[in-house]
Amino acid sequence: MHVDHLLRLDRLDLSLVWGDEALLGREIAGVTATDLEDPERFLQPGEVVLSGLVWWSRDGAPAKTDRFVSALSRAGAVALLAGEETHGHVPRELVDACRRHRVALVAVPPHTSFRAVTEAVYLRRWGELHRHPADDHHALPENVRLDLDRALEGDATTGELLDRAFAHLGTPACHLLTATGRTVARTGGTAELPAREAVAVLRGGRGTTLRVEVEGTDFDTWYLHLPEEGRVPPRVLREMSELLGRHRRRRDRRRAAHDAASVRLVEAVGAPHAGTDRLRGALASCGLADRAAYTVAVAALEPDGNGGADGVAALAEALGHLPSVASAVARGAGGETVAVLAHEGDAADGVRERLREVWPLIRDRRPEGTWRVGLSMPVTAPAALNGALAQARHALAAAPALAPPSPQVAGVRDLGGLALLLAGVPADVRDVYRETVLGPLNGAGRGSGAMLLETLEVFLAHDCSWTRTAEALHIHVNTVHYRVERIEVLTGRDLSRLDDRVDLRAALLCR
Repeated sequence: MHVDHLLRLDRLDLSLVWGDEALLGREIAGVTATDLEDPERFLQPGEVVLSGLVWWSRDGAPAKTDRFVSALSRAGAVALLAGEETHGHVPRELVDACRRHRVALVAVPPHTSFRAVTEAVYLRRWGELHRHPADDHHALPENVRLDLDRALEGDATTGELLDRAFAHLGTPACHLLTATGRTVARTGGTAELPAREAVAVLRGGRGTTLRVEVEGTDFDTWYLHLPEEGRVPPRVLREMSELLGRHRRRRDRRRAAHDAASVRLVEAVGAPHAGTDRLRGALASCGLADRAAYTVAVAALEPDGNGGADGVAALAEALGHLPSVASAVARGAGGETVAVLAHEGDAADGVRERLREVWPLIRDRRPEGTWRVGLSMPVTAPAALNGALAQARHALAAAPALAPPSPQVAGVRDLGGLALLLAGVPADVRDVYRETVLGPLNGAGRGSGAMLLETLEVFLAHDCSWTRTAEALHIHVNTVHYRVERIEVLTGRDLSRLDDRVDLRAALLCR
């Protein structure tokens, strides 16, 4: 258990007063509660120290405070948990002393008992020991651990961390994968693992797989995978997993600024009269300025839990499979998920095809949901992004009406003229039109309505060919004649006339 694990326990309601990433990643070996002015001789390395600060007073505060905190530092304490009940706050002198001596400082609110903190630590440690029996002879060597800590503080890449962690073992093949099979990093010399194959491996293929215990989503959870089973000791893998968890948390915190910029960009793209300067500035804040071309994607996930966060996570993970495309993803004003993609000018078709390849991997993480993506035509000017957003929305709305099987990722180029036109018509208007034109078929009798609708759809799809319709439906051509006559009588349309065919086709597309 690390110090930052304590901070993530909502029931304790602890708050960080001071401490950097390295201190928060230190492992907790135990807990001691004390209010002695010099508790050094009673402490063990790796402990967190609980103190109600009864020893602290304004008289001689700086010297007394420095003596207390330096004692914690010399004893190897990993953090000071300071109770706020005695003084109502954490004294400034204590914050300064913890910063000087590099001891993480955490505030314990009056409503949280020290007993609750102690129980949380020991229950977590008991669970870890129960799951992972001690095998310290397999732990990372101290020099490797120190090197990894320095690399982490130096903002090493994920791949560099993998290489450094496994170098003393001969750098075995290792992949860091997401739940959808995307390769986040791999050790040097490791063969590339296609996404579908990676998903199969995560589902129970050969080798060793270990989940990185860090907060993530169904789509972007990290897994360490080594194809050669038993090559790396279990304790080394667990320590590497913990290190990657710290690395992921640092990365996610830094992404918060990018996420906020993505929200501003999507807001600007959705504004009908956003100025060019605003759009250029929003693109620049996301690192997407001055690119050759842009495509807008709109995704819909039903149901979309977590206030729309699932849709954002799903689309962001899908775009992560496109390494040549930079993107910004956020929740749009209309409730859908919107992404702005920056790419080379001739890459638009490749973007659509690659998304179609990976989208089933995204969908499989929530197979009970309905997933679709609409893509705009590429545009080259920021001022054209609002129009591209409208195109993407049209493609998304029209996708279900495309010839079966309708694509889960639909581009504007996939749409016929009528389908594209109807995608921009409000849903309530489409409902009224569909009911006006096709409603009489539903009253044709039990079961007959569905049969007549199917016949009409197949008849129009086969250019009103009696023979090909009969073959497609596996019925006699005379039966086709009979059904078409019934459709004409009920709807008042003549299928030999082009205008009436268009009416009926449009009504079918409005379903």
